[in-house]
Amino acid sequence: MATRETDMLIVGAGFSGLIMAMEARKRGLARIDILEKADDIGGTWRENTYPGVACDVPSHLYSLASHPNPGWSTAYAGGGEIQSYLQKVARDEMLYDLCHFGQTLRAARWDGARWQVETDEGQHWSARFLISAIGALHVPNIPDLPGADSFPGTAFHSARWDHGVDLAGKRIAVVGTGASAVQFVPEIAPKAAQVSIFQRTPPYVLPRPDGPIAPWVRRLYARLPLLPRIRRALIYAVFEFRHAVFRGKPRAVDFAMRMWQKALTDAIPDPEEQARLTPPYRIGCKRILSSNDWYPALARKNVEVIPYGVARIEGDTLIATDGTRVQADVLIWGTGFHVTDAAERLDITGADGLTIRTAWAKGMSAHLGTSVAGFPNFFVLLGPHTGLGHNSVVLMIEAQVEHIGRLLDAMQKQRLATISPKPQAQAAFEAEMQERLTDSVWQAGGCSSWYQDSSGRNTTLWPGTVGEYRKRMAGAGMEQYLTSPPTHT
Repeated sequence: MATRETDMLIVGAGFSGLIMAMEARKRGLARIDILEKADDIGGTWRENTYPGVACDVPSHLYSLASHPNPGWSTAYAGGGEIQSYLQKVARDEMLYDLCHFGQTLRAARWDGARWQVETDEGQHWSARFLISAIGALHVPNIPDLPGADSFPGTAFHSARWDHGVDLAGKRIAVVGTGASAVQFVPEIAPKAAQVSIFQRTPPYVLPRPDGPIAPWVRRLYARLPLLPRIRRALIYAVFEFRHAVFRGKPRAVDFAMRMWQKALTDAIPDPEEQARLTPPYRIGCKRILSSNDWYPALARKNVEVIPYGVARIEGDTLIATDGTRVQADVLIWGTGFHVTDAAERLDITGADGLTIRTAWAKGMSAHLGTSVAGFPNFFVLLGPHTGLGHNSVVLMIEAQVEHIGRLLDAMQKQRLATISPKPQAQAAFEAEMQERLTDSVWQAGGCSSWYQDSSGRNTTLWPGTVGEYRKRMAGAGMEQYLTSPPTHT
């Protein structure tokens, strides 16, 4: 098959990929292409279709600054509505014309001048710039438990929900109490005969001010486009204040703890059950979840929480680490995703034969969470140290692509062929991140989490506010990068 030429090849058509494509087009790149493994855009919101799937960031903030949506139906949009929003943005901006669906990245190699890329399906590309917009929450993490293959019933991960299975009257075992489980358990509990939830560590689940947005308000937003922008800005400011919880500010922590305690005790009057649902770590150490339905669902007579993980499976029986045995007709894995070990699934080779696996052998690292030393003209969106616990990652993506856009402008003006971060700049950034994270609640709060890699290093989160990151990205200039001029003049 012939090799296709392009200026920028973007891998992934979720929020990151779409925002990057629009930015690149705005900066004058003529040829932009997007590889997408699935058959539509959407990323996380295309993949996750489980009952109750929704965003834990308010709708007006979880949207593009350039494309406010006056028609959000609820304060916290469901996954289907977010997917529809992204599809509309893609149609309005003619981004579908850039997409090549059903194409999975197999390998990418820098040949000294361009990226040579091949897909599992046999396409070959030659690109000046390569963008990883694959995201972190798309490879399901299913524990390798003894006897799992012996389970005779239906078993699936929440991100691969089997909508063909009728859950009515079934005994359902749910493994995990993360963000997905907190959303789907309240949806399936009323129809199930029994829901047994295996909980290794309880989460903090806080209520949220959810509810429908009145039709007259939506009409007003449509007539006065400034209003949804103002609402977005106000929500952003409020959510920035939430960072004080993660910094351990006493008033913020006390307020959050009172909210959590009230939600728990209002729904669960039994002190022993409350104790089983009380996290043994500081609030914020693991992801703080939001739901108005989780604790009421746990109070149902047909729902039980087993405060242990699963040790093994014998046929239709799940056996907890304390020996508790539960029979089930359906097994649902609510066990999250592979995040910090993403390098194991990337076959990317940069300059001088350096692979991303080698570069990240001691943990993921990227300068400003966006570019990797030794990998010219390569950028990572929502890379290491760009995750958040308090605000919208869409804001982080926008800051990243604006930074990349400024680099593209500078390259064009200076007629530069390549750009990559100085190794010392990247090393300094990573050292700063680890220093700031060492005594943070995420590292010193008494828990282990998916924020940490196998060595215990937090390579996922940005320790500061979104405002700080945006300022940092806006101020980062060419002095932090190695560049090369064109090979011909």
